[in-house]
Amino acid sequence: MKDMKKAFITGITGQDGSFLVEFLLKKGYEVHGMIRRASTFNTSRIDHIFQDPHSINVRVFLHYGDLTDSGNITKLINQIKPDEVYHLGAQSHVRVSFDMPEYTADTDGLGTLRILEAIKNSGLPIKFYMASSSEMFGSSPPPQNEKTPFDPRSPYAVAKVFSYYATRFYREAYGIFACNGILFNHESERRGETFVTRKITRSIARIKAGLDKKLYLGNLKAKRDWGYAPEFVEAMYKILQHSEPDDFVIATGQMHSVEDFLQESFAYAGLGDWKKYVEIDPRYFRPAEVEVLQGDFSKAKEKLGWEPKTKFKDLVKIMVDADIKNLNNKQ
Repeated sequence: MKDMKKAFITGITGQDGSFLVEFLLKKGYEVHGMIRRASTFNTSRIDHIFQDPHSINVRVFLHYGDLTDSGNITKLINQIKPDEVYHLGAQSHVRVSFDMPEYTADTDGLGTLRILEAIKNSGLPIKFYMASSSEMFGSSPPPQNEKTPFDPRSPYAVAKVFSYYATRFYREAYGIFACNGILFNHESERRGETFVTRKITRSIARIKAGLDKKLYLGNLKAKRDWGYAPEFVEAMYKILQHSEPDDFVIATGQMHSVEDFLQESFAYAGLGDWKKYVEIDPRYFRPAEVEVLQGDFSKAKEKLGWEPKTKFKDLVKIMVDADIKNLNNKQ
């Protein structure tokens, strides 16, 4: 147990956090995660790996904390003394960031600064991974790589740009092993239900079961580079195992529109023409749209030996099958 590596994950209860803790446990890590206090349980994605703290050889520990509380973050860093910090926690919904810009900036921007400052002041040789986002590229033309200029088009993206540069600054100014993973869209059966891909596959399950008749969406023309989340989590790990701290684009290099996702998923589910079920609701349009995101992951392939495996059609099948199964299990 003494030589076991320790990882500290913010956002451990999210899609990426849940896959990352599984991955790190297989690698032999002791994993600590920060969770926000809530009046209802919000750990459903990691309940299957929760370990009773009274058991022997426990390797998963949860700690209450918040990205807006610098004192608590500092305390956790000094208590846990992690070898690696994976900073995944955020207000991660782009559309919601337009409604809550100040909270998004405080959590997604200053939250990163608080962690970096805690690491710096701890004096410990901690490696830091920052979950940066393809949304930072905004209107910059594709394909986007590590040298593409940022042009953020949402409060979320603006906060992520702040975090990206804060991470680089602490690396260059203080010698911290701090890295950015600029991840393009990555989905899975654990994706939040308000994100467009999961919203589609969950609605398909409900339509097939006769529970819903319509699905309401916004911009169907937006094109995204969609990968499979467990593979992107492996890239996070590889970034922190690299010999030098650096920044990497993680993507599939393939681009599909929301309309493509609709067509593929409705056809796979045997529902036929998606246009019979989908209505456009203006409330789901963003004040400023990001039309096209397509990543160039050649640097990650060359330096990390990472590349995506799951194809777009297979991703759609995984998500549709999972939502149909989940609904059937509930009925």
